[in-house]
Amino acid sequence: MRYISTRGQSPAATFEQVVLTGLAPDGGLYIPEKLPVVSLQQLADWQKLSYSDLAFEVIRMFVGGAIPDAALKAMITDSYRSFTDPEVAPLRHLHDNQWVMELYCGPTLAFKDFALQLLGRLLDYFLEKRQQHVAILGATSGDTGSAALEGCKHCRFVDMFILHPHNRVSEVQRRQMTTVTGDNINNIAVEGNFDDCQEIVKQAFSDQGFLPKGYQLVAVNSINWARIMAQIVYYFHAGLKFLGKYPAVSFSVPTGNFGDIYAGYLAKQMGLPIRQLIIATNQNDILHRFISSNRYHKTALQASLSPSMDIMVSSNFERYLFDLFQRDSKRVAGFVTGLSRDVQHVSEAEWARARAHFASYSVDDAATCETIRSIHARTGYLADPHTATGLKAAEMCDTDISIPMITLATAHPAKFADAIEKAGLTVPGLPPHMADLFTRPERCSVLPNSLDAVKQFMQQRLLKRS
Repeated sequence: MRYISTRGQSPAATFEQVVLTGLAPDGGLYIPEKLPVVSLQQLADWQKLSYSDLAFEVIRMFVGGAIPDAALKAMITDSYRSFTDPEVAPLRHLHDNQWVMELYCGPTLAFKDFALQLLGRLLDYFLEKRQQHVAILGATSGDTGSAALEGCKHCRFVDMFILHPHNRVSEVQRRQMTTVTGDNINNIAVEGNFDDCQEIVKQAFSDQGFLPKGYQLVAVNSINWARIMAQIVYYFHAGLKFLGKYPAVSFSVPTGNFGDIYAGYLAKQMGLPIRQLIIATNQNDILHRFISSNRYHKTALQASLSPSMDIMVSSNFERYLFDLFQRDSKRVAGFVTGLSRDVQHVSEAEWARARAHFASYSVDDAATCETIRSIHARTGYLADPHTATGLKAAEMCDTDISIPMITLATAHPAKFADAIEKAGLTVPGLPPHMADLFTRPERCSVLPNSLDAVKQFMQQRLLKRS
C-alpha cells in the first residue's frame, strides 16, 4: 500500500512514513494510492467478528505489510481493551428508524479514542524500531487533545505539544488535558480560536528548522491518515449489524473538520451499502453552505455549545476534493489556498456529485438545546450537544425512513455541562476513573496567537529534554 499527496508534488510514501509525518511535504494530505474494495461475501463473513477482529481485517488492508499481522492484531486488541462496553461502539435504538452509535466508551469519553489509542501504539512500534525521537504537535477544539495525551503519554520516544483555544473548550475538556502529568507533556492555550491553532500547526509542519537536531514533527490531528483509517472501522461495525436485513443504512455525523464523515465516505467507496451521509454542523456551517448552495468560504468563527465543531477551515475536506476533482491536484491546491481570499465554487456537475453523496444541515444553539430536551423526553436518551446536532440533522434530512438512520454519538454528555443545563436537564456524573477530575492540579501555558511564540516555547522545552 502506497500513499500519495492531494497536492501531487510529493513522492509516494509508505504507511510507516505517513504515520510518522502526517502532512505531506508539499502541504497536502496523504490518501491511499488505491482504495481497497470489500465484496459482499467479505462483508457477510465479517458479520460475526468482534470489534477488534473487524478492525484488524479493515486496518490490515491499509497497513500493507508494514507491521506483521500478529503485532498489528495485538496493538488493535490492546487499543480497545479499556473501552467500557463489550461492543466497543454499541448501537442504541431510539425510536422508529433512528439509532445512535455510542462512540464515547473509551478512556476520554469521545470518539477520538478510537483512533488515538491505536496511533499511540503505532508510534511506539515504529519509533522503537528506528530508535528515533519525535515531537507531536496537535491542535484541538476540545476532544483530540485529551485523547492524544491518553493514547500517547506512555510513548518513550515522544514529546507532546497540544494547542487548544484559550477559554473556548468546556471545563471538562480542558481539565482532561491540563491534569495529565509527565515531563513529555505540554498543554498550550493559544489566545485565539481553533482555526488559529490549526494554522499554527500547519505552518510549523511546513518549516521544521526550529526543532533541535534529530527531532521531527508528528501529527495527531486528523490530517494524519492513521486517524481516518481507524474511524472507517466503526462504519463497518454499524452497517454489518443490519446487513441482510436492510438494503443499506444511513449515517448522520456531527462534523467540523470533515474527518469523521470522510471516513464514512471511504467506507461507502470500499463497498459498505450506505444510502445517505448527512453532514451535521453547528452555526459554524462552512460545510453546510457548500452542500446546500455551492458556496465555500470563511465567515467569522462563533463560539457555540458544541465547541468541538467550532471550526471554519475543514482540513479533511481537501481529501474529498481530490476525489471530486478527479485527482486533479492543481485544482485541489488552488481551491484550498483560495479559501483565504475568495468564495469558492465548483461546477454544477461536481456539485451534483457531491450532493449525491452528502446531505447537510446546520443546527444553532437554541435548536441544539431543544433537541437535547425533546430526545430525552421522548426516549430517555441524554445526548451531548454534538450528538444533538446529528440527531436534528437526521430528523431534517432523512429521505428513506424504511432503513436505519444511525447518528454518531461522539461524546459523553457529562463533558458539556453548560449545554445540558441550558436544555433544562440534570448533568450526569463523570465515570469512576474521572470522578476526581475537578480536584486534580492543572498545568498549562498560555501563549499569544503567534507561530513564533509556539516555536520558541517548543524549542526551549525540547532542548531541556534532549
